[in-house]
Amino acid sequence: MGALVPLVLVLVVTGGRGAHRDTLACTQGLACRLLDPDVLCGMEPQGPNRGLALSRLRLEPALRCTGPVACSPCLEARLRLTVPRSTAAPRIPAAGHGGDAGRGAPEHGDASAQHNASGVLLLAGHTYASSRCVAVEVWAPIGTALPGRTLGWVTFRCFEAHLGSELRVTAYTPAHGHRRLSQQQRVPDCSWPVAQSAVPQCQAPRLQVSPGPKEVVIEVQRAMPGHSYTLRLYHNQSHGTGGPGHVVTVSSNVSYSLPAEEVLPCLCLQVWLETQDPLRATLCPFSHDPKAWQRLWARSRLVLHAEAQALTCSLSSPCDLPAELIPCWQPAPTGPCQALPGLRHPAMGQGSQELGGLQPHPNLCVQVWSHGQVRLSQCLRDRALPGRPDDLLLLERRGNASLCALERGACTPLASFTSAGLGQPGLLEQELRRDVATGQCRQIWHHENSTVVTLWACPIHKYLRARWVLAWMGVLLGAACLLLLLLLKKEDIKGWLKSLRTDYSSEAPLRGRRALLVHAVEPVAERAACALLAALRPLGLAVAAAPGGGSGAAAWGPLPWLHAQHHRALRGGDTIIILLSPAAVAAAHQWDADPSPGDVPTAAPCEAFAAALSCAVPALAAGSGRYVVARLEALVPAVPSVLQAAPAFALPRETRGFLRALAAPRWRGRWLEPYVAAVAEGLRRAVGE
Repeated sequence: MGALVPLVLVLVVTGGRGAHRDTLACTQGLACRLLDPDVLCGMEPQGPNRGLALSRLRLEPALRCTGPVACSPCLEARLRLTVPRSTAAPRIPAAGHGGDAGRGAPEHGDASAQHNASGVLLLAGHTYASSRCVAVEVWAPIGTALPGRTLGWVTFRCFEAHLGSELRVTAYTPAHGHRRLSQQQRVPDCSWPVAQSAVPQCQAPRLQVSPGPKEVVIEVQRAMPGHSYTLRLYHNQSHGTGGPGHVVTVSSNVSYSLPAEEVLPCLCLQVWLETQDPLRATLCPFSHDPKAWQRLWARSRLVLHAEAQALTCSLSSPCDLPAELIPCWQPAPTGPCQALPGLRHPAMGQGSQELGGLQPHPNLCVQVWSHGQVRLSQCLRDRALPGRPDDLLLLERRGNASLCALERGACTPLASFTSAGLGQPGLLEQELRRDVATGQCRQIWHHENSTVVTLWACPIHKYLRARWVLAWMGVLLGAACLLLLLLLKKEDIKGWLKSLRTDYSSEAPLRGRRALLVHAVEPVAERAACALLAALRPLGLAVAAAPGGGSGAAAWGPLPWLHAQHHRALRGGDTIIILLSPAAVAAAHQWDADPSPGDVPTAAPCEAFAAALSCAVPALAAGSGRYVVARLEALVPAVPSVLQAAPAFALPRETRGFLRALAAPRWRGRWLEPYVAAVAEGLRRAVGE
């Protein structure tokens, strides 16, 4: 048998664990076998090395599997063997001589017994935690091969390591002075397509979320039976993940319930298999849930800090808020809040946040705006700060000449500015400019990098007080004038009060009121007039009838007495009732048919109704006096045109309206109902006789 060339291959691997299921293969013409799959590193077997040399080491990713989806990542080591350049063909000793003569034939390959060499190869693999060494025996044919010629490849499969870890493999022989080959390579992670379907750590489970009215059910899907998973619930924030969150262990067929009150937009779920370096599945399913956003705003708090230098605020919330902080000016607690120009700030998360050097004032508020709505608001109204609630906010642009007042969403120039209690527009323009120039107004904001915009809070209570004094003086003067007028008309006032007291203390609703009843001289009109006088007497209405008049008419005469009564009724505001009967309608038509409208028609000396028309028609045309026309509907179908300017009522059908016209404007309500039937019945009897 030819000389034996020992070559040892040692591999040191970090994290080797469990029983080894290694395989060894060599190309055609070589024979190899695994001497020891776990040699103690540093205690490798020694032996001669003649006729074989290491020329190349190559590492390739591979999988070691115990089932279809139960694989682990590893590295496959391939080593190329060549004929050493300083070695000729080995001399073959005689049979039965030499220390290697009794070695058995190789188990693999088809090497010649006369021109072959054998040896032990060592592979050493190192990582940061552990090592593993492997010894391999190789038989290689040499014969008349030239130095440097490739003899074949030896493949060792494989060396396990964690996903994504670094592994260094070194190949050498135990003889001194021979070349060592070393290479470092990273074990593939779950981005390797082959590992995604075969390595359990790369098979990320899925999360199914089922929201309900009171709780949310979380279920792990695509999980391997018999394995446990870790479920983590946490708040995802830009400044951190909100702490470790809540961690629970679930199995492949068990769900987890979460109360609906704990669901917020930033709540995220993360699940992974309970193994080393697993792939994690992350899901944030509530980022667009309206109810979750409502809970978040309900738990958020805005706090203002009125410090000596500037106003600051802190917005606390379990999640990041897509919002803006907008300072505004609110003089009245229930009024609108005027946004301050140039002071919008995005919400920066937890902690104190400055507002651009804004100085505290009782009228300042800070609003949190999100998606076009005010979500939170906080004011300084109840704090002891310099300034008054009635201060006026002025905006200055490029000097004192461009002052304007901020109110109702606009900046009004002082020349046209007006407000409640400040009088005419521009009345305080010079005073406010002087206050800004002399420092009586307090500067509440000034842009640090620009002199374009400055905000001033100016007190105006002193101007309001002066104008209130003038207003009170005007009120007192008016009261004095009214009292003097009352004293001058003392007798009339006494009479008015007496009549008022009499009216309200008596049961008769029209007591103290007077009326003049004018009718024609004919039987039916006289009967109706008597019925009206009798029916209106219980109401307290004092009615004088014409013709008639008693001793006054006898002493004065019918016509002078009628004119005197008509003049008195007009002066005293009494009601003049014109009762229309057939004779009265004929007299009215005669008046209307006169060819000379400017002349007063002549009347018989004793015809009182024609004389009454001469007084009433001009007054109706002028719109003076209180006239009421009452026509007997059974005898008079319509009101003559000369009397249509006065309100007319058909009696007895419209008795209710007639009584209301007599009582206007003092009385309202249903007090007339008991008298309507009596007046209507009296008129009905008078007309029917």
